[in-house]
Amino acid sequence: MKTMEKLLERLTTPSDNLTVDMSRIKGDILIIGAGGKIGPTLSVLAKRAAVQSGVDRRVIAASMFNDEKTITYLTQNGVEVIDTDLLKPGALSNLPDAPNIIYMAGRKFGTQGNQALTWAINTYLPGLVAQRYPGSRIVAFSTGNVYGMRPIYSGGALEDETLEPVGEYAQSCVGRERLLTYWSETNDTPMLLFRLNYAIDMRYGVLYDIASTVLGQKPVDLSIGYVNCIWQGDAAEYALRSLPYCQTPPAILNVTGPESISVAHIAREFGRLFDVPVTFTGAPPDSSLFSNAGKMARLFGYPSVSLNQMIHWTADWLASGGDVIDAPTHFEQRNGKF
Repeated sequence: MKTMEKLLERLTTPSDNLTVDMSRIKGDILIIGAGGKIGPTLSVLAKRAAVQSGVDRRVIAASMFNDEKTITYLTQNGVEVIDTDLLKPGALSNLPDAPNIIYMAGRKFGTQGNQALTWAINTYLPGLVAQRYPGSRIVAFSTGNVYGMRPIYSGGALEDETLEPVGEYAQSCVGRERLLTYWSETNDTPMLLFRLNYAIDMRYGVLYDIASTVLGQKPVDLSIGYVNCIWQGDAAEYALRSLPYCQTPPAILNVTGPESISVAHIAREFGRLFDVPVTFTGAPPDSSLFSNAGKMARLFGYPSVSLNQMIHWTADWLASGGDVIDAPTHFEQRNGKF
């Protein structure tokens, strides 16, 4: 899988389980905030799964898209596109009704120095969406950052643990969850909070960040000693398959790879694959930002792409000069400033 065409094909090919679930979900799907790294392929995946299941269903992607190339990609694959500034007054009222909502709008990088915009996008906007769609099922993307650091021996944060967000980005994400929960309980709107940790494909993500550092023969930062991550295609599929699990008050689901693996181990594996020396800076701490995905595995099974496969694909992609997305995760940050 060394070309963009093969990558997109893999990311948007529905599994048999997704096809079955899509045949049972009634009505159109509106994906709000679909212009990010995951949104375009999730939208196409939803449309392809609907077609494959034999259901006549609209899939609508609404966002302020950054380029015409993304809009063309979506429309060529049967996804209806609404290019709009979601914060603009009246924007949400102009969106179509839909019984199924995947809410993806969010802001992380650039928070430091423009905290107000981050709070507007991460907290104010989801409250407006919940009021606009009181009768819909809403799967809302959130983040494992809401938990804060967990001891290495803990096995990762569980869904029912106390939230200890570090920094304004994580705090604003807790705000998003609180506003959504309020409107879920007020309007009896079924929801699911989709707490995602480090979705990746070969163009971006925590594995890409580590791999590119190793390939450039720069020291790998061990400030965050352990991480877990999940293939973007699996994360997108699980978001769509989460629609039947929405409830009031909102269900909560950690979504990430089942393994919590040391950054040093990942770096050494990339060093072996690239045949370059690996150096480190800092020392592994006794806590990291990582989640326990046991509930996810019980609902949906083990992800289709293993950690070992993701590492090898990423190494091959970088070695062959594949396209990249310039969006570092800053996974090594412990102070919550992004």
